[in-house]
Amino acid sequence: MPLDFPASEPESERMGQSGRHFLMCKALYEILRAAAGDAHTVSCDAFVYFDAANPERKLAPDGAVKLGVPQHTFDSWKTWERGAPELAFEILSPSDAPERWAFEEKLTRYRALGVIELVVFHADAEPGSRLRVWDRIDGDLVERAVTGERTPCLTLDAHLVVGPVDDLAACVRLAEDPEGRQPYPTEPEARAREADARKKAEADRAREADARKKAEADRAREADARKKAEADRAHEADARQEAEARLREAEERLAAIEAGRTR
Repeated sequence: MPLDFPASEPESERMGQSGRHFLMCKALYEILRAAAGDAHTVSCDAFVYFDAANPERKLAPDGAVKLGVPQHTFDSWKTWERGAPELAFEILSPSDAPERWAFEEKLTRYRALGVIELVVFHADAEPGSRLRVWDRIDGDLVERAVTGERTPCLTLDAHLVVGPVDDLAACVRLAEDPEGRQPYPTEPEARAREADARKKAEADRAREADARKKAEADRAREADARKKAEADRAHEADARQEAEARLREAEERLAAIEAGRTR
């Protein structure tokens, strides 16, 4: 008799995950997709089975990353077929969504699952203690010291930070820099960035067009100035020639008068 491995979360349970926890999971998935790219597989709340002999041995990480497997859709993940995800995320928010298992049970299962890095964000904890990370060391998961709610994400060569996400006041997210000034975006953030980039490009084009018009106007003014200067020089030359002609005429008359006197 074949073992029964459910393909996905029961619809009744999925519908129960709403509000803040749902928004955090959605944002986390989009952030992981932005950070991992299409070369790696990102999943969200999908069952991961790690014991081929027991369908109850499973987890449903709020976010997970399997390196080296191109992004694709799937119903469930069996580690004996595809390998274990290297990175997993758990968002704990008991005030918003019921948990399937106690956290200690989850931690035990993650040890058995074989993840290399486990990130836990406790949404209802006090600021400064909301982000916790475990690393696989000698086959065990050992908690890492995290200060200031910032720490490296070793799996993705990025940085884990806590900060606002879309309409959420705080959530775990990934950034390119330790301070979180260059966060990997959610889809709304990416659209906003693209819109800002388009506006900036349009403003740059408008400034370039204005600069070209100004340069053309400056060149036209310079050409007019050159023409005026040339006209002024021509006028001055004409005036000099006229003055010289008048001087010669006067000198000739004076010479004629002087010649008449001597006769």
